[in-house]
Amino acid sequence: MTTADRGVRLRTRGTSLGPITRLVSPGDLGEILKPFVFLDLADIPPRPGGGFGWHPHSGIATLTIIIDGENEYRETTGAHGGLKPGGVEWMASGKGVWHAAAPVGSKNLKGFQLWMLLPPGRDLLPPASTHFADAAIPRKDGVRVLLGAWDGLTSPVPSAPGATLLDASLPAGKRWSFTPPEGQELCWLAIYAGSLRYGDVHATAGDLLVFEDGAAPLNFDTDDGAGFIIGSAHRSPHPLHLGSHSVHVCAEALAQGEAEIARLGAEMRAAGLL
Repeated sequence: MTTADRGVRLRTRGTSLGPITRLVSPGDLGEILKPFVFLDLADIPPRPGGGFGWHPHSGIATLTIIIDGENEYRETTGAHGGLKPGGVEWMASGKGVWHAAAPVGSKNLKGFQLWMLLPPGRDLLPPASTHFADAAIPRKDGVRVLLGAWDGLTSPVPSAPGATLLDASLPAGKRWSFTPPEGQELCWLAIYAGSLRYGDVHATAGDLLVFEDGAAPLNFDTDDGAGFIIGSAHRSPHPLHLGSHSVHVCAEALAQGEAEIARLGAEMRAAGLL
């Protein structure tokens, strides 16, 4: 039986928005979990007009994680292409960017989008994105390292230091332990398949667990197998300044980001894209 040295601070199944489940928003759990400030779990059928039309961001980086299905994306950086199962996109929106994405093919697009708060100095840099196929993500014993470093493996994703994110796929009957890197006392997980036991807590697909801060390992059992992402980080000391599609670390940066978003939007409308 798993022991639970660190309690569960909260548990949620978020808010259903059609094919999207919003687990974390900057205005609620994002304040508790920063630098992780937003998390959506998506299960979107491939139909005409589905997905996410053109929309802007500034001040954050978006990490898109494809669990199953495929997508196509476009960005005002000029980047465009597609991600297949296991693919990952890191887009640092910086001072402002617009992007769009939609499922393609015959299968539902399943995956997560996570927003990371960019630290001062990085939240107003020019936008940039990088894309990785499943084979480019290091893994060990069913665990992929999406951000940061774990168990001797380092992710190629150019994220800010001080945060770790793993994608774990555990077989039935597996026991697994996660020891967060030194100083990363904030920890949470979101289950997308199967179920996990953590002490006397039994969590199933769709659950988000936030753990009490600490350095002790987190120990899990799974009876029927489980797929989940688990994140840890140093807590961000910066206040969240929120715009419609932006999160910055100060009011002045938010004003600059929203001005750049408006400028890009005017250019897109003039070009007939909006």
